[in-house]
Order: sequence, then structure tokens, then C-alpha cells
Amino acid sequence: MTTRDDGGLSQAIAQFHSIVEMVSALRKSDSADSTDDARDAARQAIEDDALSVEVRTGWFNPYSRDADRAPAEYCILLCTGGPAVRIVGNLSEHCEPESAVIEYQDWFKPWTRWTPGNSHNVESILLDYARVFHFGE
Repeated sequence: MTTRDDGGLSQAIAQFHSIVEMVSALRKSDSADSTDDARDAARQAIEDDALSVEVRTGWFNPYSRDADRAPAEYCILLCTGGPAVRIVGNLSEHCEPESAVIEYQDWFKPWTRWTPGNSHNVESILLDYARVFHFGE
């Protein structure tokens, strides 16, 4: 029995390496000796990287106020097709990312979470990437 290379996992890892470079530039641009142009360029690179940014609400009472229907989760689609990769996570009451994980999928396979060895550092990098986007009020 032979095992086939999982293209989804390979793509998730490649996307993460690209994110690491962009977040590194973003963090470097936040230093005191950096210019506004460098900050704008780092943020723009991340904004241009995503194919789509979506939010969805959780369960709510249909008789509740609109304020109770705020987005609860987000999804940043990085690439699509076979394979596809996305970042998903929960939003705070202020629509700011609180968690972030990478998921991947290949043809006819379900979304699968990629969990590397140092998951805390990975989540920190993914959160810095996700916090560039606007998810609501």
C-alpha cells in the first residue's frame, strides 16, 4: 500500500511560510524607526494576500436586538480549488480575532486543521495576520 502526498497539507505549510514572511515585515514595520510607508506596505501585502474575508454569527434569539447578532466567527480564504487553505477563528464582542487556526482541504476531503509542533507561536503569527482585517463594528 502506497501513501499519496497530501497536497492540502503541503499547500497549508506553504501558505503558512508566506504568512510568516508577511507578519515578520508587519512586526518590523511597527518598530519606532519604521516609516508610515513601511507600515502601510506591510499591511497592504497582507490585505492583498487573502482571496476573501467572511464572518458569520452564532445562535441568537430571533426577537433579540440587532446588536445581539454580531459576528462570532471569521474565515480568511487564502487559496481555493484543490487544495484550498483558510484561516478560521472566533471573534470577540468587539469583532476582533481571539483565535486562529489553519485548515486545509483537497478534492473530496473534509476541512482538516493543521496543527504544527509549536502551536502557540503559530497562533500568535496567524492572529497578527488576521488582525489586519476588519470584521465588523
